[in-house]
This record gives sequence, structure tokens and C-alpha cells, in this order.
Amino acid sequence: MSDDGTFIRRRTDESGGQKRDLTYPPLPQALTVPVYDNHTHLEIEDGEGLDHREHLDRASSVGIRGVVQVGNDVATSVWSAEIAAREPRVLAAVALHPNEAPRLASRGELHDALAVIDELAGRPRVRAVGETGLDWFRLGESGIPVEQGRAAQIESFEAHIEIAKKHGLALQIHDRDAHDDVVATLKRVGAPERTVFHCFSGGPELAAVCTENGWYMSFAGTVTFKNAQPLRDALVAAPRNLIMVETDAPFLTPSPFRGRPNSPYLIPHTLRSMAETLGTDVGLLAAQITSTTELVYGTWESEPITIEA
Repeated sequence: MSDDGTFIRRRTDESGGQKRDLTYPPLPQALTVPVYDNHTHLEIEDGEGLDHREHLDRASSVGIRGVVQVGNDVATSVWSAEIAAREPRVLAAVALHPNEAPRLASRGELHDALAVIDELAGRPRVRAVGETGLDWFRLGESGIPVEQGRAAQIESFEAHIEIAKKHGLALQIHDRDAHDDVVATLKRVGAPERTVFHCFSGGPELAAVCTENGWYMSFAGTVTFKNAQPLRDALVAAPRNLIMVETDAPFLTPSPFRGRPNSPYLIPHTLRSMAETLGTDVGLLAAQITSTTELVYGTWESEPITIEA
């Protein structure tokens, strides 16, 4: 972290050696009704190296009222909490990413790291525990045996659920190739009152499970991809009051700029695509999503919401 509070973590190149266009897309037409980006990673540098203030300024100019800045490990969670404390357009989510859990557990550091997340969760502008969950896609890649990695992820996920409930915070779920086990864990441990499936990746079947349990579904730029019809089917199946929108920037840039760096200011592309899929007015959908986002995280100006026991 620099003296001015800037945190830089460079994006890992997953392009398979192919040259990527690292320029940010142009500003989209501004929204007339503002919304929030409820999941972004402003600490990850991609493309032209914009800092978090430049991302936020661009977002503000096109009708993005605020963002939830999400931590993936101890360092980025600390940074997220500190940026939220001094930047009114930012709230924070803190957690250990599922893929961090096996590495920490193998070094005997998981419990200490979870203790830091617990402490951060008590800070006023930390409004969510996330992103946490299960990721079966990369099991075994770090050289840790698959079953050992699976057990560490489940232990970490269960601990994050308890931290969210302890502090009355929302829970942001990372679910990759693990739908059934994520749902089973939430039901076994008991999901927090406000549980969000970040970057919703299921079809109508998972949308039905979320609807039955009152879990929120946050759609990213993937919903705009040509090959993502199951996601659009899930969007249609989801109740409007359980829908939110996000970037997961710098990843998952919406069409027509897929593959280029993502940023919160590109939310209008995803929102307009969602409105088209739903056959509704963009402004009406934005108003609904804004209301839902504030219900889940509280307002960006107020003290954190508290849940009665």
C-alpha cells in the first residue's frame, strides 16, 4: 500500500498467452436512475492502471451511486475496510476467498486469519462478509491434496457464516462448480438473514432454491454473454426483489467489451441488458435494484444496520 492509501495487486493473466486489449472501454450513456455496484475489486490493477479514485469518479459520472469493495484475503480485507472508512462512495466486504483457505490451513494460519476477518467485521462501514463460499474448480492446483483442500474450504466457509451472523452482516457467496455443496452448507449451518450469491452462476433451478430461501442473486457481466442463456433464464425466474447487479471488476467485463478490463462505470451495460431480458424499463429496474441493495447493505451514508436477535 502506498502512502496515499492506494493498494495495487496486479491481475493474474488468464488469457492463455493471448494478447489482451488492456484499454478501458469508453464511458457508457449515464443512467437516469442510479444504482450500486455491490461487488468490485478496486485494489486489482488491470489495463491502464487506474487507481480507486479514478474508478469511482468515472462510476459517479454515469450514475453509479456507490460500490461494495470486496476483500479476498487478510491484506485486501484490511485495505477494503480502511478505504470504506474514509471514502463515502465505498462500503466494504471482508473475507478469505475459498481458494485462500487450503493454503492458509496447510501453513497452520487459517484460524489466525479468520480472527482478523472477525475483527474487521466489527468496523462500522464493513457491511458484508465475503467473498466466501466454495470453489471446486481449482481444487488440487496448488499441490494440496483435493480432500484436504475441500475440508479447509468448508471449515472456512462455515466460520465466515458464523462471523456474518455474529455481526449482523450480509454474506457474499462465491460459488464455482459447487452449487449443491454451497446450498447444503448454508442449510446445515444456517444462512444469515441477508445472503447474496455473488456473480450468480446457476440456472433456473438454483434461482428457485434461492427464491425459496429468500437468498439474493447478484448478476455480473456474464449475463450479457451470448453463451449465457441459462443465466438469463435464471434472471427471468428470479423475483425482482431478490435481484442485484455487480461488476466483479476487473473481471467479467460485459458485452460488447468482453475481454477488456472491467470497472464499476460499466454497470450500465449489464443493467440495460438485464432490463432487455426482463422486458422492463431500465429506470424501473434500477430503482428496484437500488432499493434492494440498500436493504441488504444499508445506505452508504448511514450507520450500519443492525439485526434484532
